[in-house]
Amino acid sequence: MPAYALATLRNVKMGDDIVRYLERIEDTLALYQGVFLVHGGKKMELEGHWPGDVVIIGFPDLSAAEAWYRSPEYAAIKPLRTNNSSADIILISGVGEGHKATDVLDLV
Repeated sequence: MPAYALATLRNVKMGDDIVRYLERIEDTLALYQGVFLVHGGKKMELEGHWPGDVVIIGFPDLSAAEAWYRSPEYAAIKPLRTNNSSADIILISGVGEGHKATDVLDLV
């Protein structure tokens, strides 16, 4: 089952640390088959207010997503981001092919 790392980034102070973080993050993702699906970009607020930039990274499964986030490779660059922004981050399982909206009723 696919999994995703979702982040809402706020108050990003662009500078040398963020540039270094951006230059190095893809190498940390490659080890765990992570790929950017959304990375900032233009957003259209339809309901409410979204307070930051959205980042979504896809992984083969939740284990790979968690292994990436807790990896020594990511730990080495994480402070470059955390010292220069605030964020809400989650790891979440995706749905399989053929998923129907009513499938979530089985989880209740």
